[in-house]
Amino acid sequence: MNLRLFSPILLVAASAFAADAPKLPSIPTEPIAKKKELLFSDDFNRTELGKPWAIVVPTFSIENGTLKGTQMRFDAPAVEATAGAPAKPAVKGHQAVIGNDIPTKDSVIEFRFKLGGAQSVTAEYDDRKFNGSHYGHICMARIAADKITLVDQKGLAVARPEGATGEPPAPAGRKNAAFPITLDPATWHTFMLETVNDTMRVTIDGKPVAFLQSPGIAHPTKSKVEFGCMGKDGFFDDLKIWNAEPVK
Repeated sequence: MNLRLFSPILLVAASAFAADAPKLPSIPTEPIAKKKELLFSDDFNRTELGKPWAIVVPTFSIENGTLKGTQMRFDAPAVEATAGAPAKPAVKGHQAVIGNDIPTKDSVIEFRFKLGGAQSVTAEYDDRKFNGSHYGHICMARIAADKITLVDQKGLAVARPEGATGEPPAPAGRKNAAFPITLDPATWHTFMLETVNDTMRVTIDGKPVAFLQSPGIAHPTKSKVEFGCMGKDGFFDDLKIWNAEPVK
């Protein structure tokens, strides 16, 4: 792996952080993953989603040859029954999520995105048979206008329902990291996520912007790839996923 470091000039100056802010990981200037065979691609040049996509949390649709995500589930309190209406349970807000079964261990994801009116969009790896994380979540990259957040999700929150199988939760040492950036929500950008061994590296428009090394990322069975949109009308296009191997 080439560990020459990305110039801090392309990040927000250190003085912008609070004095007690954690030190961010250094970002390798060169790729950490070597692309192998192309596993999946979609340019969304059609009118309907079709197979193999499955909407996990509403909703996604095709609009003008792009994939549009719109969050529809928001926090709402429980409502007691009345004479004219039944009771309603409380609702926990959640970003819109769409998924595809693409088994990988090490991989590269690339797509174009436009935040539009959304707060953020995400790319995430899951293992639905792993019972040590909420809904089998393994790791995730979240893109907002002001930051890129990389998250080791393995072992987080509530375990999956009874009947799932898998190994124990991730060991101590799990990390997250949020790197400051500045993006125009009205502009299309190119995102690339490299995931190899226990590391993740992100570039936007060809510039390295985020890096994380954390034990959960090395989970060997990433059986599902999901994409999310928090807020209204975030867009994806020209999606590609490759199998990969570490750069030596």
